[in-house]
Amino acid sequence: MKNPEHIKAFGDHLRKIRKQKGWSQQHLADVVNVPKVTIQRIELAKSSATLDMLVSIAIGLEIQLLELLDYQ
Repeated sequence: MKNPEHIKAFGDHLRKIRKQKGWSQQHLADVVNVPKVTIQRIELAKSSATLDMLVSIAIGLEIQLLELLDYQ
């Protein structure tokens, strides 16, 4: 079962990291090679990220996966 609170917290954390880098959603989407709407939906907690997507986002942001998942 999905936990909406965790999905929202992760989306907020991803947005924070992205903005700290000065990146737009489009830039992150381009780096990760996904449509911008994918990043939007994750940040807005409209969908959750798969493990493959989490790894791709961490690599794209040039951070450790653990840092990406440390949202609490």
